[in-house]
Amino acid sequence: MDPAGGCPHAANARLLARGAVAPVVLPGDVEAMAVIGHDALKEFLSHPDVAKGATHFTALQEGLIPDGWPLKTFATVQGMTTADGDDHRRLRSLVSKAFTTRRVEALRGRVEEVTAELLDGLEAAGAKDGGHAVDLREHFALPLPMGVICELLGVDPQYQDQLHHLSNQIVATDISPEDAMAANRDIVAVLGAVAASRTERPGEDLTSALIAVREEDGDRLSGHELIGTLLLMIIAGHETTLNLITNAVRALCRHRDQLELVQNGKASWADVVEETLRWDSPVSFFPFRYPTRDLTVDGTVIPRGTPVLAGYSAAGRDKAAHGADADVFDLTRYTGPATRHLSLGHGAHFCLGSSLARMEATIALERLFTRFPDLDVAVTEAELPRHASFVGNSVQQLPVTLG
Repeated sequence: MDPAGGCPHAANARLLARGAVAPVVLPGDVEAMAVIGHDALKEFLSHPDVAKGATHFTALQEGLIPDGWPLKTFATVQGMTTADGDDHRRLRSLVSKAFTTRRVEALRGRVEEVTAELLDGLEAAGAKDGGHAVDLREHFALPLPMGVICELLGVDPQYQDQLHHLSNQIVATDISPEDAMAANRDIVAVLGAVAASRTERPGEDLTSALIAVREEDGDRLSGHELIGTLLLMIIAGHETTLNLITNAVRALCRHRDQLELVQNGKASWADVVEETLRWDSPVSFFPFRYPTRDLTVDGTVIPRGTPVLAGYSAAGRDKAAHGADADVFDLTRYTGPATRHLSLGHGAHFCLGSSLARMEATIALERLFTRFPDLDVAVTEAELPRHASFVGNSVQQLPVTLG
């Protein structure tokens, strides 16, 4: 895997031509596998003999993974994404109350309010620059989901920029061991300060609720699990939606005919969100799962204890599942029967915040293009700097003209 990241789709196509499961080498010459075909990935994600807990990661248990390995946090953080069985159900149930249909719908008004404020700020930034390009990612796509997840968790505004910076470092795959260890140490310190603040001044937020559970029954949520849960929710709660909004805007601006379908009422903004999730998944390769026995997936044996990447960006363009036109951004593919994407996961670890992410992205895109119907990306696709990661899939900036 290229630790510098880049656009994954050409490489994915070459891998898919060979099969649905591919052997890969991770940074540090760690041998791994990637499941990239849609049907194979769907089977693998819900297979009873596949675990998330790092006790099943053979190389880690044998002491072959050093501190500072750029992907180590994905394996060792204590929270929902690295728990199995009863532990997973316990941790997920504590957080799931914040993401019920009713609770998410109750956030709609706040999301609309924040969106309107950010659009005013975007217009002001454009005017300040004399009508020149303004970075949509910085002024709109980032602060919306970051602000919402921080409000949900009760994170004070002064921590938000630092948490985004540290999140970027944690998902980076080209980071040095020293910087990786520093980023992990710093984000634990910031989240510890958040937890301390909510302990002293509890509010109507999820962090306060999690702390109350821990204090009432200490074995339900350990201190490490509290910090790990906050870390996972901060990263997953804003990085993925940030990439989703960014990738959707890029797709619509490069495919003006598809934008016209939405503007003319022949497709919906929900269609835009789903097609973007499939066509340009916000997460490219997500670490890790481990077979608890030698497992055959689509004819390929994945040895027990092998770290496996879930290849969401590849599965989204798998022609065996999505048809010969899988490479085409087409909002009308959802007007009839179509294979649904896996970009929000599948099985027991399906994305807990999927409904919130969909709502945020739908509102953001509808309001953005209603306010600025002639908005366009100001540079070519090749000029957009990519994230230095094969985990996240997007660009670092998105300069646009508002029209």
